[in-house]
Amino acid sequence: GPSAVMTDDDLDQLVQDYLRGAHLAAEAGFDFVDIKHCHGYLLHELLGAKARGGRYQPSAANPAPFLRSVISLMRREIPELIAGVRLSAYDVVPFRPDPNSIGEPTPHAVGDGIFGGDGSLDGITLDPAANLVATLIEMGVSAICVTAGSPYYNPHLQRPAYFPPSDGYLPPNDPLIDAARMCRAAVELKKREPSMIVVASGISYFQEYLPQVAAGLIEAGVDSAGFGRMALSYPHIAADVLSGNEIDRTHLCRTFSDCTTAPRNQLISGCYPLDEFYKNRPERPVLVQLKREVNAARRAD
Repeated sequence: GPSAVMTDDDLDQLVQDYLRGAHLAAEAGFDFVDIKHCHGYLLHELLGAKARGGRYQPSAANPAPFLRSVISLMRREIPELIAGVRLSAYDVVPFRPDPNSIGEPTPHAVGDGIFGGDGSLDGITLDPAANLVATLIEMGVSAICVTAGSPYYNPHLQRPAYFPPSDGYLPPNDPLIDAARMCRAAVELKKREPSMIVVASGISYFQEYLPQVAAGLIEAGVDSAGFGRMALSYPHIAADVLSGNEIDRTHLCRTFSDCTTAPRNQLISGCYPLDEFYKNRPERPVLVQLKREVNAARRAD
């Protein structure tokens, strides 16, 4: 309800909080800060808040007023600190499990509140992201990491998995479709704004073919290919690939989603199926039992 909406004065204070955080990062010796506009968090919400009114309502000319305020203060007070943005380049409505536990879009009204949505339930457009990236360049932002949607309300967009987490849903289509769509988004944004450093993400799902996909992204112009889940199960994959070693298939992330299911149930995150350290932790039998209960409930439904 309206009581949960932050006022402009609240956001003014939050700008100062971000600035203090930037000062702390600089004092600690960091070269850059990542100001996230992704995954359903506040600054991602603000990108689509076209009806909020006030000083922080986005427009075509100023699509990220909050970020502009933060960056302008950083430039004035900490000019040596580099700024990057992790960006949900597109989004769709929240998904939910259907009677067969397969993800389906929630049937609520759609409109201007979805950044990167085309106005339909599950269609996307990169035009708002491209406009934002052009503005980020003008602000002095040096790099973006391309992601999509939110791992909390539509995880198939950016964290495609054949085995969903306990609070997730079965993929509504072949997960390769969404993994490929994120790759195309990174390539397209780099083509539209070549001066921006673009990092692709979401490629862990390609598994054995991750090195080839990463190489293809670089060949297509993307500056860096990043991966997340794979770093938990196979932290030395980059070293193996760059040194020409054969991929160790026993450590490849198979999207079991234990690294997500665990923290969603107040357990530490880690690769319980493949990493010996996590296999031997006391949390593992708790996690195994939890997954059995979830799978039994899904079959019952």
